Amino acid sequence: MKIKYLTGVLAFAICTSLAINTNAQEKKESGVGKALDKTGKAIGKTATTVGNKTAEVAVKGTAKVADQTFKGKMAPDGSDVYIDGKNKKYYINKKGAKIYLKASQIKTRPQTKK
Repeated sequence: MKIKYLTGVLAFAICTSLAINTNAQEKKESGVGKALDKTGKAIGKTATTVGNKTAEVAVKGTAKVADQTFKGKMAPDGSDVYIDGKNKKYYINKKGAKIYLKASQIKTRPQTKK
């Protein structure tokens, strides 16, 4: 009887110690942890913004050298319209992607008063 009692107590002690160890491994949110998460997200957003702007500037520079600018016309967002070698009209969005336009999407640029 004493052996069964002792085995039961020993089994209970092992289970209890395992439960305590698993709780010790849980991540606890502290002020420092939250600040690091916010900083990481802010750095990620900034890196995305910088990457998009770099791509936009690079593609616009290439377009100005390689393709013609459609004078007096603008894209739906107000940016310049370019004509490539296959006579397709496009503009460059904020992420640096070429967006090809239909004839109905091209607008006449308003004249500035001097």
